[in-house]
Amino acid sequence: MSETFNYSHMSKKGKSRAGYVGCTYDDVEHRITDIGEILVKTPGCMIGYYKNDAATKETLTEDGWIRTGDKGEVDEKGLLKITGRIKEIFKTSKGKYVAPAPIENKLIIHPNLELACVAGTGFPQPHAVVQLSEASYAEVKKDPSKKDEIGKALNDLLKKINPTLDQHEQLAFLAVVSDVWLPENGFLTPTQKIKRPTIESTYKPNLETWYESKEKVIWFGF
Repeated sequence: MSETFNYSHMSKKGKSRAGYVGCTYDDVEHRITDIGEILVKTPGCMIGYYKNDAATKETLTEDGWIRTGDKGEVDEKGLLKITGRIKEIFKTSKGKYVAPAPIENKLIIHPNLELACVAGTGFPQPHAVVQLSEASYAEVKKDPSKKDEIGKALNDLLKKINPTLDQHEQLAFLAVVSDVWLPENGFLTPTQKIKRPTIESTYKPNLETWYESKEKVIWFGF
């Protein structure tokens, strides 16, 4: 749970759920904006930054709610779930917003995959650029014919995941890249998190071709 929600939400007896941060304290309110951002209001909410109107407008709404920067949803019992960060959300050409992190989590639990970056700004559907697990990468490098077997497994994964997503979130394809993403080459942070701007800019020149190919699993650089 982020520090913000340590002071606004809690799990209560009979009102808890795995994966949720809980319900609000009695004197706290929360709401979700039209793009899915979580806003909170508490008695201890600040009135603004001293002599810094720009920072105040970035942090607080006009009616005094705190912008948490987190994307979330509230269930029928009023329990809050955090599903990603607003800064990571992108918009497709259809005007639909996509939160990449939950989709990436569905991908990287597959034994053939290590890392994934879901993107697709300006395209009808999102896509995912993925890195193979160490074992799968070694197999393909040793025997390129292994791409057929792994490609079929990833195609099956796509067929399994897409029906669990809203229509505008369904992935057009998986692009399996040969680059090894590391902190040393700027693809990952020191804590092993993907650097989205680096990954997206690196493969952006290939996107038109990848989308036009209509392939569900695309191999790049192998």
